[in-house]
Amino acid sequence: MAISASDVKKLRDITGAGMMDCKKALNDANGDMAQAEKILKEMGLAAVAKRQDRATENGRVFTYVAGNKAVLLELSCETDFVAKNDQFKELGEEMCKVIVEKGYTEINDELKGMVAGLIAIIKENMSVKRFTVIDIPANGYASTYVHGEGSVAVCVVFTSDNAAAFENEQVKEFTHDCALHVAAFKPQFLNTESVSKEYEAEQLSIFQAQVASMNKPAKVLEGIVRGKLNKLYSEVCFLNQPFVKDDSMSVSKKMAEVGKAAGAKLDIVSCDYYQAGVQA
Repeated sequence: MAISASDVKKLRDITGAGMMDCKKALNDANGDMAQAEKILKEMGLAAVAKRQDRATENGRVFTYVAGNKAVLLELSCETDFVAKNDQFKELGEEMCKVIVEKGYTEINDELKGMVAGLIAIIKENMSVKRFTVIDIPANGYASTYVHGEGSVAVCVVFTSDNAAAFENEQVKEFTHDCALHVAAFKPQFLNTESVSKEYEAEQLSIFQAQVASMNKPAKVLEGIVRGKLNKLYSEVCFLNQPFVKDDSMSVSKKMAEVGKAAGAKLDIVSCDYYQAGVQA
């Protein structure tokens, strides 16, 4: 039977598949729209299977906040061109919403199925690389930031003894600046308390070896090693780093200053960082 251009367009609008694929599916289905959709789906799944072994070294990262949850997600693909595609962006944003709404904590068949649907349309391999769900306390606030074309995503979670403080313009600016800070300086730890014992022991061993040949009393050498460790903390710990907008003081001191001006005590309870293509 003859397949009209309007039917081909209708099927394309429904499925997002290419014009020629739509026309072939309608021909194979003798014009039955529902059967043509099924054929296209089967064609798409076959295409997905063929592409699964192709490398996905590009992609983008996403953030989403709803209620007391925040999400960071990385979606990977084969080319930078697809990473900038609007449908790819929309998929990542929709997946973040689904993760929060359904309480997902790991990659599952539904999320994989959402990706497979877009692979069938774009005809390029892609995958959900990872995601993190972050709890926001009742007295908390999440500040998120995505850099450039989705190359870096950050979520910093704050708490306060006065929840109204997060409506203060200076506090809002500070929380945003903290997200920018994390994107720029990539701290390895939140604070000195969160530094792993293994990491600290390894660094102490290095510093002790560096001062071993110095002809100085043990107490002096101990002070030098402690100074080196404190300097390291100011480089790798978020709260100890010089604040991005005022390097005359640390992030923690700037936070105390901003909180005092707003009549509240502010704390940072977590900072999460994703970089597309780089596994943490």
